[in-house]
Amino acid sequence: MNIKPLFDRVVILPKEETTKNSSIILPDTAKERPQFGEVVAVGDGENFDYAKSEMKVEVGNTVLFNKYAGAEIKLDGKTYIIMRQIDIIGVVEDV
Repeated sequence: MNIKPLFDRVVILPKEETTKNSSIILPDTAKERPQFGEVVAVGDGENFDYAKSEMKVEVGNTVLFNKYAGAEIKLDGKTYIIMRQIDIIGVVEDV
C-alpha cells in the first residue's frame, strides 16, 4: 500500500469480527461496517491553517472509530478507511 495521508488524516485497515451467532449467512451488503481496525499510515499532523497538532495514534495501533466516519477506498483487493484523527474514539491496548 502506498498511501501517505495528508494533514491529520489516518489510514485504517478495518478488522472484521469473527464471532458466529447462528448458521445464517449474511451477504456482504447486509453486514455492519467494522468499528475497529489497525492504523497503517498517519499524516504529518498539520491542520488546514498549517499549524501542527500532535498525532495521538501511530502505525500499528488498533483503534476504535465512529461507525460512519471517514471514506472507504479499495486498493490492492483490500478496503481501507481514511479518516481524520478526531473521528478515532480510542486506542485499544492489550491488558
